[in-house]
Amino acid sequence: MPNQTIENIVTAIHYLEAHLTEKNDLDTVADALHYSKYHLHRMFTNTVGMTIHEYVLRRRLTEAAKLLVFSDKPVLDIALTAGYESQQAFTKIFTAMYKQPPSKYRENEKFYPLQLKFELEGSYHMLNSYGDPAWNITYAKDGDIPCWMELVRLVIDGFPYLDEKDYIQVLKRSIAERQALILKDGRTAIGILLFSRENGSIDFMGTHPLYKKKGIPKAFLDKVMHELLDGKEISITTYREGDRADTGHRMEIKNLGFAEAELLVEYGYPTQRFVLPKEEPHE
Repeated sequence: MPNQTIENIVTAIHYLEAHLTEKNDLDTVADALHYSKYHLHRMFTNTVGMTIHEYVLRRRLTEAAKLLVFSDKPVLDIALTAGYESQQAFTKIFTAMYKQPPSKYRENEKFYPLQLKFELEGSYHMLNSYGDPAWNITYAKDGDIPCWMELVRLVIDGFPYLDEKDYIQVLKRSIAERQALILKDGRTAIGILLFSRENGSIDFMGTHPLYKKKGIPKAFLDKVMHELLDGKEISITTYREGDRADTGHRMEIKNLGFAEAELLVEYGYPTQRFVLPKEEPHE
């Protein structure tokens, strides 16, 4: 991916964040940045993994959720701030994305983001390499936690109800038990995975959006299947079918060969378990 594309995306994100409560359709943003709207749409979607409309929607709802938990503002005021013309319209989309109405969310006093600001910082040397490099996937160390968490924040859209403080504690235990894998490009984490030897489960898997076409999830899965959980049925959970909060994670998991299993509710959120059947030994 050319550096110019990354710079253009950073410029677009800065504009969106500075005008988050204003009209932010594709035409408006393209005119403001002097880009072709078709080029901007293609560039933004391919890099960020969602359209400008989806990004703005998720960011506005995240900021609204923050206000619900950390302020005493009336729901109607929060709805208007988030760009909705009525409390009813705001409640409908908020409930679809957060799986509970704003009033209930406020009562629970538990904030989690649908989408944090999309940050692209660092050097991405491997992006300019030809073909798929020989990925050096290693066990994560405590010193990797800062760059690991930078990637977590970048892919937060795939993990509903992720509490960062609790997650870091789980991460530290997983590192100590050698159940945390990382792939880095220089000092930047571009792939991360938490797994359980006991349960045969993948508990977290994230790939840097800029590297999503580099085959990283498959490389992680191959390592887990053939080196770490050999002979076990491997499972992972994600969004249920039709969940409006899903930005494509369910399809990515299916494309890796996972099959649908039972429906679950995790931390109050409806999810579905997927399984990768054990490979039969070759005779």
